[in-house]
Amino acid sequence: MRAAWYERQGPARETLVFGEMPDVRPGPGEVRIAVSISGLSPGDVKKRAGWQGSQMTYPRVIPHSDGAGRIDQVGEGVDEERVGQSAWCYGAQSYRPFGTAAQFVVVPSELAVPLTDAGSDSTNRELAEQAACLGIAGITGYRAVRADGPLDGLTVLVHGAAGGVGSIATQMAVRDGATVIAVVRRAQKQRAKELGAQHVFSSDDPELSAAIRAIAPDGVNRIAEVDFSAHVDLDAEVIAIGAVISSYYSSVDCPRLPYWQLGFADTTLRLLGSDDFAPAVKAHAARELTAALLAGTLRSVIAARVPLSEIAHAHELVERGVDGRVLVMIDDVT
Repeated sequence: MRAAWYERQGPARETLVFGEMPDVRPGPGEVRIAVSISGLSPGDVKKRAGWQGSQMTYPRVIPHSDGAGRIDQVGEGVDEERVGQSAWCYGAQSYRPFGTAAQFVVVPSELAVPLTDAGSDSTNRELAEQAACLGIAGITGYRAVRADGPLDGLTVLVHGAAGGVGSIATQMAVRDGATVIAVVRRAQKQRAKELGAQHVFSSDDPELSAAIRAIAPDGVNRIAEVDFSAHVDLDAEVIAIGAVISSYYSSVDCPRLPYWQLGFADTTLRLLGSDDFAPAVKAHAARELTAALLAGTLRSVIAARVPLSEIAHAHELVERGVDGRVLVMIDDVT
């Protein structure tokens, strides 16, 4: 099979190799997916670069945890009816060596989520591209707003609402009946409105706290946080009693906390690490994300589609902070 891999960490063009590898085969309880699209997330780039001193736990890694394609083989104990089924997968390179940046990937059967046939090749292709965006960003975004129960009637604040995780958090909160306040870069305000956020503010607004309080005088009930250390003081000013702050990133490893502001508000802090969510949590989120995708209420912006042979370029786009998702197109390989 054709694949991309690395055997040491470092810059993309110095470490990523494109070439031929032996085909992978499913073991007991596993399925093999003929991958058409590999979804690339910042976490994949960080693993390859050795972010925060992380080490390789395998001598060779095929990157990327997310993807979509068609199941073409099943292992012992898996229903043969799954062969031929369209599916998207998550966690392919989570505590496993070989991810979706290859013509074939093997994952536990429960990590291959069925995709309903939409009736036309073009629509199925569009769904597959969107599904390849769901894994890391989707499950994290869903968890950021829904980990503590239904949202109907609540007010949700989403920082970075136009980003990969934030856009999914926004759409899933809107779908669940929340009033969503989106905070984004000034250039992204229109995108946040298109996602369904009822109120959109620029992150550089000097009166941001007052503007949020004008919308939610009793405070916001849930906060999906893109940078905990950068926003915790603002969050403390706008939270409701009993609010939850769910953060999936912090630019400072040991951030300072306004303890008494948070304490007197009976605040819950939820710190998210997507690789380590419980299996049942991931499975539930995957079902909800798939339902939203098929219903047309969940979409990601795709910034670039890059062939597998140019995977280093795809990684560099993510590192530069391109506005939207980057997909690696496996079935474009010749």
